[in-house]
Formats: sequence, structure tokens, C-alpha cells
Amino acid sequence: QKFIVKIICKTIIYLVMIVLFVMTLSVTANLVQLQASILDARVWNYSGRFLFTFAFLSIVIFIASIIGVSLFYNEVSDNLGQGVLTNFFTGKYHTPKEEERIFMFLDMKASTTIAERLGHVTYFEMLREYYADLSEPIINYQGEIYQYVGDEVVVSWTLQNGLHHHNCLRCFFAMKAALQKHHHKYSERFGLLPEFKAGFHAGKVTTGEIGTLKKEIIFTGDVLNTTARIQALCNTYNVNLLVSDHLIAQLPPDTSFNIKTLGETELRGRDEHIKLVTVELAT
Repeated sequence: QKFIVKIICKTIIYLVMIVLFVMTLSVTANLVQLQASILDARVWNYSGRFLFTFAFLSIVIFIASIIGVSLFYNEVSDNLGQGVLTNFFTGKYHTPKEEERIFMFLDMKASTTIAERLGHVTYFEMLREYYADLSEPIINYQGEIYQYVGDEVVVSWTLQNGLHHHNCLRCFFAMKAALQKHHHKYSERFGLLPEFKAGFHAGKVTTGEIGTLKKEIIFTGDVLNTTARIQALCNTYNVNLLVSDHLIAQLPPDTSFNIKTLGETELRGRDEHIKLVTVELAT
């Protein structure tokens, strides 16, 4: 119900603004044509009659329909996630397909301690602000939010978008900058500035629609488990960012970053060794 009311209210507001704009144009045109004062009754009579013509009312109804549909699409798209609704409509993933993607698993530091300190309701409010502030960098660097899992967010890129201009790495540092930009807000409202750690990896996934009562586009593949385990090693290496050597090897050299090799490690619960690096912005 709130969803529909929100769309109706927005549609009315936009429509009123458009009608006022058209009315202003009509009055201005009549002033010029009649060479009259704005207080001249003829100006307002002509403009008033114009507002009730079939042509004008038809245009208003048409514009209202377009605005309503656009707002509905935008609201549903926001709830499902970036590009998800478009993919549903185009049928891109009706049939499962394999593709190369980059994943970032980003986890808030000391979230349990923070939740206990703030209380669950206040913690939830902070979490909402936290995710809102992280959203703009994700959009700016062509990322797609795949999942929110409590205090963890999973961000994904197509291989091309993630490698382009080092979008995946730049997104991480832009997210850190976004939180720092709002540190006064967090300090005043919550008495702390949340921090996070992240793991990056790239690999092949199978992507497709799943579900009957509720449809979702999901990724399946070893790369997700591997990325989660890479992120879990951040505390072990005492760093905020871990990236697989497999992903780093695909990124062209860039003097904006300092890359430090951390060596090879065995991932927890997997009979697999992987080379890891950490990345910092060059000063």
C-alpha cells in the first residue's frame, strides 16, 4: 500500500510541476501575442480555456501515464537491484549461461561488538546509513549489488566492467572515502565510524533465474566460495583488502596502486592453495 501511495504522490507532484510550467508558457505566449499586461483578463481567459482543451488534457493524461510507469519501474528496479528487472524483461538469464565475473565480499569490522554496544535497533539504523553511503561508489564504478547478508555485502562486476579503469579496486577505495566523508554523521549519531574489510576474486559462474514464488537471478560457482574465504583471511594478514593473484594478473599495471605480495596460502575447508596480494593507494 505504501509502495502505491508513494508512486501516486510522486506522479502528482511531477504532474503539477509540468502543468505549472506549461501554464507559465501559455501566459507568456498570450502576453506577447496580445501585447497586454499580465493583469489583463484576456490573458488569463485564453490561458484558462487552453487548460481545458481536449488536446491539453490528452497530453496531461499521457504524461501522467508515462511518469507513473517510469516511477513504478524505477521503484521495482531499486527493490530488485541494479539491472535485475531489465534482465528479467529481456530474458537474458531465462536460460542459465556461463560468464566471467569479479566478486567483492565486503564485511563490516567488529560488527558483533558494535551491535551489542548500540543495541539492535540503533545498529540497524547505522547499517542502513552505512549501506546508503556505500551505494554511490558501487554505482559510479559499475558494480552490481548481488546480496546483502547482515553486515556483509556482495558486489559483482562483469569481467569487462570490473577490469576497465580498475573499477573494482577503485570502488573499494571510493567506498572508504565515502564513509570518511560522513564521519561526523556517524560520530554524532552512533559514536563511531564503521570500517570494513574486503576480498576480491574473479572466475567463471553460471548465472540464471531461479525460484517459483519469488524469482531471483543468482550466481553459482566456485569463485563465490573462494572469494568469501579470501575475505575471511583479512584478519590473519592484518589488512583491509585481499585480492587473488588470479585477478591482479588480469589488471593492467597502474601507478595509482601499490601492490604487496603476501604469498601463497591454503583456503580454509578447501584443498586449494591461492596466491594473495594486498593493495593500497599510492601516495
